[in-house]
Amino acid sequence: MKAAMRRRSTFRHKTTFVALAVAGTLAAASLAQAETTLYVANVGGSNEQLYRQKIIPAFEKAHDVKIVYVAGNSSDTLAKLQAQKGHEQINVAVMDDGPMYQAMQLGLCGKLDDAPVMKDLYPLAHIGPTAVGVGMVATGIGYNEQAFKKLGLPAPNSWKSLEDARVKGKLGVPPITNTYGLHTLVMLARLNGGGEKDIDPGFKALTKQVAPNVLSWAPTPGEMDGLMQSGDVIIAPYGSGRAVALQNTGFPLKFIYPKEGGVALQVAACSIAQNAQQQLSQQFIQFLLSPEVQAQQAADIGLGPVNKTVKLTPEVAARVPYGPDQIAKLTAMDWTTINEHRTEWTERWNRSVER
Repeated sequence: MKAAMRRRSTFRHKTTFVALAVAGTLAAASLAQAETTLYVANVGGSNEQLYRQKIIPAFEKAHDVKIVYVAGNSSDTLAKLQAQKGHEQINVAVMDDGPMYQAMQLGLCGKLDDAPVMKDLYPLAHIGPTAVGVGMVATGIGYNEQAFKKLGLPAPNSWKSLEDARVKGKLGVPPITNTYGLHTLVMLARLNGGGEKDIDPGFKALTKQVAPNVLSWAPTPGEMDGLMQSGDVIIAPYGSGRAVALQNTGFPLKFIYPKEGGVALQVAACSIAQNAQQQLSQQFIQFLLSPEVQAQQAADIGLGPVNKTVKLTPEVAARVPYGPDQIAKLTAMDWTTINEHRTEWTERWNRSVER
C-alpha cells in the first residue's frame, strides 16, 4: 500500500515537473514571439560594422526592437527580395541605386511616408515614391600611392589608365555584377564613342585593352581590399566610400576622380511592400536620414550626406562627395537603359571578358 502511494506521489511530482517545464517553454516561446524583429539587408564589410556597432544599437534602444542584419551585395539583396515575394521576411533593403531602380520597377518597394526629414534632402535623394537615397559615393580609381612611386609610375588621372601596359598583372577590376565594374564598362564605352545605348565600344576596350592587364576580377569590395593590402593589386576602379574604409586602416590608398568624371553612385533604402513591420521600417529609414547618422556614415564609411543640413568637419568633407556643387559635377548613369540590358550584358561579360 505504502509502495503504491509512493509511486502515485512520484508520478504526481513528475507530472507537475513536466507541466511546469512545458509551461516554461511556452512562456519563453511567447516572449520570443513578443519581441519585434526587423530584418535589414545591406552590404557587409565596413558598412556592417558601422551598423552593428553604432546605428543598430541606437535604433533598437529607441524603438524596443531587435534588428537582424542580412549581409550581401546589392545584386544578392535584389535576388533575395524577388525570391521572398509573397512571403516577405526582409523589411528594409539598402542597395546601390541601380539594383534599387530594378526593385522599384518590380514593385518590391512600398510607398515612403512623408516625414519632416524628407524636406531636408537634396533633390537627387528623392529617386522615386518608393525609395530614397541615404548617402552618396562616387566611383573613381583607387591606387597604392607608395607602390606607384616605387615603380616610378605616374599617378593615374583617367579611366584610360586601366589600359596602361605598365600595370599589367597589377590591375583589379570588379565584375559587372558589382556596380563599380558596371560603371567602368559604361565609362569606357563613353570614352570610345558609345555609351549606355551603344555598349559595344566598352566591351571592346575591356576585352582588348583592359583585360590583358587584369590580375583579378574580384567580385566583392572586401576581396579587392585584400588584394590591395597584399600588394598583388595596385590599381582598381574604386568607390569613394570603400577608399575611405581602406584609408582608415592606414593603407596608402589614393582615390581620384578621373578627368572624364567620377560616377555618381547613390546608396538608397526602401521599405519592402507588404512587410509585417511597415511602420518600423519607415522609422528606420528616417533614422538613416537623420543628421547624426548621416554624419556618422560620412566619417566612418565615406558616405556623403544627402541631408543638406549636415555639417561635416573639413577633414571628413574632403574625403566624401559633399555639398551641391561637388555632387553636381559627378556623372550620372542612365539606369533605365542599363537595367533593360543588364542581363544581356552580364551574359556577354561572362562569355567575353572574364575568360
